[in-house]
Amino acid sequence: MRFSVFLVGRSTAPEQDSFVMRSLADHARQAEEYGFDAVFMPDHHFTGYAPMSSDPFMFAAWLAGQLKKIHFGMSVTTVPLHHPVRFAERVNLLDQLSEGRLLVGIGSGTTPEEMIGFGVNYKDASNLLQENLDLVQRLWDKKIEDEPIIFETSHYKGAVVQRIVPTAWQKPFNRIMPVALRESSMQRAADNGWPAFIPAFTPPIPASDDPFGQLTHYFTRYRDALIGAGHPQPVIDHCLSWTTHTWQCVHVAPTDEQAREEMLQIMGWYKEAIDREYEYNKRAEDLSGVSLHRHPDCFSEEWIKTWCLHGSPETVAEELERHQQLGIGNVLLGFTNGPLTEERLRLSQQSMTLFAEKILPRFR
Repeated sequence: MRFSVFLVGRSTAPEQDSFVMRSLADHARQAEEYGFDAVFMPDHHFTGYAPMSSDPFMFAAWLAGQLKKIHFGMSVTTVPLHHPVRFAERVNLLDQLSEGRLLVGIGSGTTPEEMIGFGVNYKDASNLLQENLDLVQRLWDKKIEDEPIIFETSHYKGAVVQRIVPTAWQKPFNRIMPVALRESSMQRAADNGWPAFIPAFTPPIPASDDPFGQLTHYFTRYRDALIGAGHPQPVIDHCLSWTTHTWQCVHVAPTDEQAREEMLQIMGWYKEAIDREYEYNKRAEDLSGVSLHRHPDCFSEEWIKTWCLHGSPETVAEELERHQQLGIGNVLLGFTNGPLTEERLRLSQQSMTLFAEKILPRFR
């Protein structure tokens, strides 16, 4: 079982941007020192949600010059916001710079605010994801002697005459990771021999009173489709070893009681940030002609069960063992979610250190 660290943490004002980015860079270095398998970066814009996530490829390339063992992941790249040719080039370049230590999660996006900032309507996002990804796959497959790829999508028009430069480090490049939520996304991952992100809820409400049951459903559906696609065993093994479940808020303390108390404090800070952003979310929805559900109550037991992993080292390890037995290959852990302050970093350091010292060895 692999364990990865999610580089998340909010900046709530311009003067905090630099502090948050430096802190998350330190968090990534410590993740490698502690023996975690990967660091994952989000792709978010305008809200202060991990300031460096305005260009996670640039941030990962900078980290790749410093960290020589750990993998770099995207959780997840909002494909409709990227020019498909530029996306194909940047993925290959980062794959080369990291010497194959790259995993690129893909999705259609989550908020109208991020979409309209790039001239994309939220209602078009799913179609754009498919259009862009279809073209990217054709570009990656193109040989220099092939006929030019002439393309015209709903947003882009052009032609690629020679090839995408550089080529990918990995052959074949099978590190694209869709979210296995929609049937079409799950099947695409299975057919192509790609790992996947496995959710623990079913939209439109992003929480569940039975997250493990939801996780089991989506994982089993993906695993069976992957095996049924007829891939060689090494491809299946690779996919399952990186198939990922995410906890946004992970907090470990010496006792269950302390972990619960500190986790609720963290969620209070998180809620303040969410509430502050709500007014801007609604403005973006009005501009986009959509009306979405408000963020659920992060203090509800359903939300906590779905998105939070907390407790003593023994309690957390027992929960992880259930996921290991199910077959989840990689667990993505958010030790720094919410507004990133000195006090939040202190709690993050406590949690990450306990996890590395008391829990990681049990799964090695």
